[in-house]
Amino acid sequence: MKKIVEARKLLGVDKDIDLKDLKSVYRTFMKDWHPDKFHDNPQAKLEAEEKSKHVIAAYHLLVSIAPETHALQAEQYEASITASKIVDFQYKSQTLQVNFADGSCYEYFSIPKNIYQKLVNSDTPDRFARRHIYHSYIYRKANKAAEE
Repeated sequence: MKKIVEARKLLGVDKDIDLKDLKSVYRTFMKDWHPDKFHDNPQAKLEAEEKSKHVIAAYHLLVSIAPETHALQAEQYEASITASKIVDFQYKSQTLQVNFADGSCYEYFSIPKNIYQKLVNSDTPDRFARRHIYHSYIYRKANKAAEE
């Protein structure tokens, strides 16, 4: 959740912003902080490059967790979490990354350590995740399903 809060703070938006308004805020930031705007000042150009990288990352994170994005990907998400087994998972800083057999990968945010420990100790991690994680936490698709 810390990443999400920082992204919202960087862009100056609240959690209820829709994709259209988010895109507008992003474009405004990029107009102000695009590195090409500072071609005369090398120091300012470096600062703008760094700032624009952070703005781009924040924008992509917020777009990936937006309800509109989830609605567009709902069918594929449901297929992954119901029909595909967990191949691997990693936990770092309250973010759980789950890799599925179909090649998809999702990140779940603000997972308490005790929930992660229960997942690790579960005899059936797929079942545990379906009951306690998949629909209970903010998530985003981390990569596209493997194309064969």
